[in-house]
Amino acid sequence: MTNRITNITRRNIFDFIQAEGIWWSGRMTETDFLSRLFDLEQMESFDSRFKNAAGDIWQHRVNNQNDWDDNWVFGDNRFNLLHCDDSIFLNFLCEMIHPLVRVDSSEVNKLLQIFNDNLSNDSFEIVEKSKISGKPLFIGRIKISGSETIAKKGAALKQILNAEYVTQQINLMEVSIENAPHVSIGIAKELIETCCKSIFDERNETCDKNWDLPRLMKETTRLLKLTPDDIPNEAKAATSIKQILGSLSSVVQGISEIRNEYGSGHGKDGKFKGLQPRHAKLAVGAASTLAIYLLETHQMKK
Repeated sequence: MTNRITNITRRNIFDFIQAEGIWWSGRMTETDFLSRLFDLEQMESFDSRFKNAAGDIWQHRVNNQNDWDDNWVFGDNRFNLLHCDDSIFLNFLCEMIHPLVRVDSSEVNKLLQIFNDNLSNDSFEIVEKSKISGKPLFIGRIKISGSETIAKKGAALKQILNAEYVTQQINLMEVSIENAPHVSIGIAKELIETCCKSIFDERNETCDKNWDLPRLMKETTRLLKLTPDDIPNEAKAATSIKQILGSLSSVVQGISEIRNEYGSGHGKDGKFKGLQPRHAKLAVGAASTLAIYLLETHQMKK
């Protein structure tokens, strides 16, 4: 399979690392860092005195640390970072900004910016997928058309809800669009449920755990006085506003049905064919927009 991340992009990234004097293995030893990505015990040694790459690296970077230059790994044919599979290259970059490797958030952000500035030329990006001990974990992926808008919506929801679980779910929803659309669709439904239940909790109201999503949405809009009947006829654009509010239930019903048929919440048989990323983007975009609208209305009417 032909790589999509070009040799030019890879060289530009490595040139930046070298020019800035950034230690690619961070606070880890070089063998510990590389062992997270490669089986050094099974890789060949260029030094006949050692049986594998682990011993070779130890000899020339620890025992005689000046034998090889600090950025030797970028040109080592065993790792072949200039020509290896795109996924391996992206994993290498993600490891460079892993919290076990690098603790300085400003340096992480600087590297992330440089990585993405260069990767964008080949339609790739590195994004946050989750957190560990409050620190971000990253994943590389094909850049999704319209991802900036989805990411902005996700950021807005994280700020409003401010819950670790919700943040992780939103991150997972975003990064799954391209490679696992069914996961994104399932989480999109759960996101609306979470938002509605959060509104009930903050208003000290009780919601029935047996309500399905359409009923939960109906009761939430009623609680927030967002039903079409709550819009006075004399309000400007009253007819249009009522039409939009009336369609909210249709959006929720549609997302619920898509999730039931194609989402991650139910088992599938061996012949199952899922939806495409564009369908997941539609579900995620609709769910995010709706969730933001409900939460902002809730905050405004507190």
